[in-house]
Amino acid sequence: SGSEGPLGLRSIEPLHPDGVVVIVPVKDTVELGLSAFIKRALRSHPKANAIILEVDTFGGRVDAAVQMRDAILSLEVPTIAYVNPRAISAGALISLAADQLVMARGASIGAATPYTGGGSGTPQVDEKMTSYMRTEMRATAEARSRRGDVAEAMVDADVVIEGITSKGKLLTLDTAQAIEYGIADGRADSQRELLEALGLDRFEIVYEEENWGESVARFLTEPTMSSLLLSLGMLALFMTFYTQNFGVLTLIGMVALALFFGGHAAVELVGFEEVLLLLSGVLLLAIELFIFPGFILPGIVGVLLILAALVMAMLATPISISFSTGLILSAIGRLATSVLLATAMVLIAVRFLPRSRAGMRFVLQADTAKDEGYLSYRPLEESVIGSTAIAITDLRPAGKVKLDGEIRDARSERSLIEAGAKVRILRVESYELIVREIKES
Repeated sequence: SGSEGPLGLRSIEPLHPDGVVVIVPVKDTVELGLSAFIKRALRSHPKANAIILEVDTFGGRVDAAVQMRDAILSLEVPTIAYVNPRAISAGALISLAADQLVMARGASIGAATPYTGGGSGTPQVDEKMTSYMRTEMRATAEARSRRGDVAEAMVDADVVIEGITSKGKLLTLDTAQAIEYGIADGRADSQRELLEALGLDRFEIVYEEENWGESVARFLTEPTMSSLLLSLGMLALFMTFYTQNFGVLTLIGMVALALFFGGHAAVELVGFEEVLLLLSGVLLLAIELFIFPGFILPGIVGVLLILAALVMAMLATPISISFSTGLILSAIGRLATSVLLATAMVLIAVRFLPRSRAGMRFVLQADTAKDEGYLSYRPLEESVIGSTAIAITDLRPAGKVKLDGEIRDARSERSLIEAGAKVRILRVESYELIVREIKES
């Protein structure tokens, strides 16, 4: 840093004569997709003369803000947070981490109390989380020689500072107040004015922007989209099991869950543990459906593993770290909401799908007269055990077989059986024949 500038800012001594000034936008909701972009942008310019963070956010996730704060504090390149027009909640923590904090006319900073749902309309977190956030704000402010008590008052309404805030009032400062109370270093009403005051207007300006991958990751991990993908994936899989039709529905479910996990993996929200749990769950479900149909245990364990993978993905916390109860309940709440939404959609689909044009492809439309071999009842006679029948549909694992001229419901004991194959009846369960393919020697 150099001499005092005309707006009370410290002019920056250039580290590299041919260096650039990098401008990085910190805008919209603070979440882990934004954090990944900011960290990449900061790492990409180790020889810049300065990095200016243009802050305009109402806040967002605490963990994302802490990641960005740590990345800013660790930089050797001079950093400037330019608040225009607001740095609320998580945005305040990010701004405090910069070497210099500059605000535009009419800007505001503060109101950093954490909430379980990320907004003032949801319950505040417990005292443990508030204490942590209060310490983060104070430590960050003091690391840049700013007033730690004022930063604390932005988090905790119980913090009282004589002449600034009273008990029960969360602190938010405008530009003049932030400068007066030792939070902001000065005011600049435009980017040009800021660059001139810092002595950086003679250098090349580089504007960092999200690449397409980061934009897609932010879109996929946005809470609403993330929940939609999860609900769609679960709905499609439920309908697959309901119709026993492994086709378009299965593909839709797999794509939705792949987008959910892929987006989370792109911003380092999921790791090896979540992927392993997901793949193990899918494998067990496949075993239940195709190898040991009717054996409930693999299916139950598979569903539990998939649910565990989803909860861990939404927690966005390494498996080795002790989880906060609030975070676990929040993740389980999101998952429960998605499950309930998917269940409601399944019930609606079951009620109306058979009557729709698209649903007719999944529902038997032809008459099933008795003289054509169909029966409305299925006697549980034991005499058919050991008999042979012909599969008239694929058994995946359920389907139809023809036995003594009658068409009966059947289920493969182990593997898939193609239509036309000879099968042997092993037993009768709940009006259904359990069969095994007779391999030609």
